[in-house]
Amino acid sequence: MPRRRLKLLSFATALVGCLGIAPRPSRAEQLKRTTVEAFERYVRSGEARGDQELAGGKIFLWIDALPQPSRNQTYAALKQGDIITRRYQACEAPDCSAISGGLIHDWIAIVFVPGISIPQAIAVLQDYDHDTEYYRPEVLKSKLLERSGDQFRVFLRLKQVHVVTVVLDSEYDVRYTQLDATHAYSRSYSTDIREVEEAGKAQEHDRPVGDDHGFLWRLYSYWRFYQADGGTYIQCDAISLTRNVPAGLGWVIRPFIENIPAESLRFTLEATRTALLSRLAISPGSSRRTEEFK
Repeated sequence: MPRRRLKLLSFATALVGCLGIAPRPSRAEQLKRTTVEAFERYVRSGEARGDQELAGGKIFLWIDALPQPSRNQTYAALKQGDIITRRYQACEAPDCSAISGGLIHDWIAIVFVPGISIPQAIAVLQDYDHDTEYYRPEVLKSKLLERSGDQFRVFLRLKQVHVVTVVLDSEYDVRYTQLDATHAYSRSYSTDIREVEEAGKAQEHDRPVGDDHGFLWRLYSYWRFYQADGGTYIQCDAISLTRNVPAGLGWVIRPFIENIPAESLRFTLEATRTALLSRLAISPGSSRRTEEFK
């Protein structure tokens, strides 16, 4: 075997071995008040812009702001089965993601579900007790804790695997609003996120909130529903807060922190479409590709 191939094979074997035994970072990361305040300022800025869009009535989905012919091309791609995603930010600075003590991740995506009305789409999304069926393997447990009209309190046990495996117990307040027959939206705010150690074992326990490894401290989601073209367009803007990438552990933490938000959002919309089509026994009639918008 040529020496170069032997070296590459040895390197690959060593890398696989390292990934297989990759430890979690031993040092917990404290969630600072200044970090939370910076995240909330970012969220308020985004919500203010979103409220202006809803009040103006011209831009409902983010692709409505695209110039022609890009807008028509993007709508056509959605109707062909694509999931369109992009990184988003709600401030004027060149980079809003890095804040004191943490990172903000803001991704937005759209999917089109043919043959589905807004009431049908929302009914499935509000079926929180069955999220373990719709969003497996990312959702391990789900439960509707409380409902009052269009307001919900929900529990989800989440699992993410990306070099390291992380299990999180989380609760959310969710509110749905119907604007008219063809437009609706919802907002979901995490109210409690706890990192679970030894999940599923007798010694399972939660780490103290804000004194954990910082894989996910906040998760806010903004959904929009637009019924048109024989189906419903579903848009989700997911804003999350995590720790910074620690020095010396970037090879373990960076892929998880940087890749998971976008991948999880694409998975969520794909799983939502699959659940809707399956529940209502509708053939999608198109490929289910994903595409990142640049």
